Amino acid sequence: MDDASTHHLVYGTLIDYVTGEELTDTDDERYRQKLSRMMVEELGYAKEELRPRCYIETLFSSQFVRSTIELTVILKGLGRTFIVIRYGPGSLVSRERAAIAAARVLEKQYQIPFAVVTNGRDAELLNVASGAVLATGMEAIPTRKEAEKLMAHFEFLPPATGKKREGELRILNAFDVQVCCRSI
Repeated sequence: MDDASTHHLVYGTLIDYVTGEELTDTDDERYRQKLSRMMVEELGYAKEELRPRCYIETLFSSQFVRSTIELTVILKGLGRTFIVIRYGPGSLVSRERAAIAAARVLEKQYQIPFAVVTNGRDAELLNVASGAVLATGMEAIPTRKEAEKLMAHFEFLPPATGKKREGELRILNAFDVQVCCRSI
């Protein structure tokens, strides 16, 4: 079972929709579970195509950060991660750059072409190569059929390496550091 930070209301536990794991039941986790359910039941993805709770760990200037990617989607037949989905309450625009950074460094062999940021009520689909917002609203999250069409027009770019990779990791470290519960 995962460990919720002390600033979250904890309602007990719940069972993860995708994996069947027991997780801490928080408001944020309920939104994540709703998102997973939507991906399967409304948008047509198979549970096996969803990989929940991936993470990237960084350490810069003595600041360790574990950045979580709520969901990644690996299309059957493609065998590669096609999209990362990051959830967070509040403003979407403030989450765009970190989602793009995560998509550029999560996989070692290539950059993931798309990222989604969502607060559970709204979403943005991002082109990782350009950083452009391609669509907005929860309907911006592509259906399984739309994903296949998108992939016909996009390529998997080579992975960020060297200074570029380090820069993306630094962005994740800076954007995802948790300071709300630290004593001063």
